[in-house]
Amino acid sequence: MYLFFKRFFDIFFATVLLLVFSPFWLAIIIILAMSGNRKVFYFQKRVGQNNKPFYLWKFQTMTPHKETTGNGLLSVKNDNRVTKFGHYLRKTKLDEIPQLINIIQGKMSFVGPRPLIYTWFKIYDPDIQKKVYIPKPGLTGVGSLVFRNEETLLANCGINSHEFYQKTIIPYKGACEMWYLEHRSFFLDIKIIILTVIISLLPQKIDETKLFKGLPKKNF
Repeated sequence: MYLFFKRFFDIFFATVLLLVFSPFWLAIIIILAMSGNRKVFYFQKRVGQNNKPFYLWKFQTMTPHKETTGNGLLSVKNDNRVTKFGHYLRKTKLDEIPQLINIIQGKMSFVGPRPLIYTWFKIYDPDIQKKVYIPKPGLTGVGSLVFRNEETLLANCGINSHEFYQKTIIPYKGACEMWYLEHRSFFLDIKIIILTVIISLLPQKIDETKLFKGLPKKNF
């Protein structure tokens, strides 16, 4: 029953949001199409449900060939590869809007473990790799809330950003996603969505371990 209502919720609200906000997204598409890069969407292969690959949609926010320059696969705060308009899209999370298409396609859900690229997914413990994507990956989730300031963490970690991501962020992110797998429910999904909206509108410091009982304590 939970999965039925979850899918109904995904299709209904993703469709409604696409229709209601279509004028804003049309404006974004026009601005990106007229920019120097002339690229509107960015497609990246991610790990999907049952570890099957899919292409995640985003609005283009970085210069071309970003993965072979700067920090490579990672982006940090004030990354010079991000365009001026891209900074605005990333700050407001509007760059994530095309993922509503992924949701309608059935590749993603509003709530679930955040889909990783295979390079980072392979760092997970083998047991986590087997289980973490039993549910569909999500537009938001526990891991997304905990690491909503991930780019700032990487910029201020004091060590090599790739090392910090692999040895600190990935293990804790995996623990958070496994916690969601064990506790997932329609009520929890609604709670995560509400918290995501609140944090987006009113950024503030929140201790997730107090909001989600039993969530592993941060080690950073």
